[in-house]
Amino acid sequence: MVNLVKFIFAVITLAATSHCVPPADAKPAAEFTHTDPQTWINSDPLTLESLRGRVVLIDFWAFECWNCYRSFPWLNSLEEKFEGEPFTIVGVHSPEFEREKNIDSVREKAREFDLKHPIMIDNDHSYWRAIGNRFWPAYYLIDKQGQIREVFIGETHAGDKRAQQVEAAIEALF
Repeated sequence: MVNLVKFIFAVITLAATSHCVPPADAKPAAEFTHTDPQTWINSDPLTLESLRGRVVLIDFWAFECWNCYRSFPWLNSLEEKFEGEPFTIVGVHSPEFEREKNIDSVREKAREFDLKHPIMIDNDHSYWRAIGNRFWPAYYLIDKQGQIREVFIGETHAGDKRAQQVEAAIEALF
């Protein structure tokens, strides 16, 4: 009887926390590849371990990517929408062109578009490669345990279908 009670308790506990269990196709997110404070904007260098317990949205963007720029108002609205929740956006600036490697220009764009979230400068594309990215903009949704749960690609605007999908996926991970 004791074993049956333990089994039932385990099933109930699993059911109640199943949203935290990564699906079979989830994979651990790669650790950030840049740790020098000079390669981060708006933050000291972060680690995925320091973000455990938070839902993280990684935003890959490039300095001259207009689709990225047009998505920034939506990203800013996400920070407002989920203020007070265990949620963090981390930008990853991975330049498409050599001229986009100028960190002062990236800082200027971050100010221009009111980007207050941490931004890692990935001039050597080491994080791009580590996570297996191929697109600008691309959004990787990481759960509280550090697993990549969803990937969304392309320009996104507040209220559009992709934004609704991303926001619903974020909310499901809280």
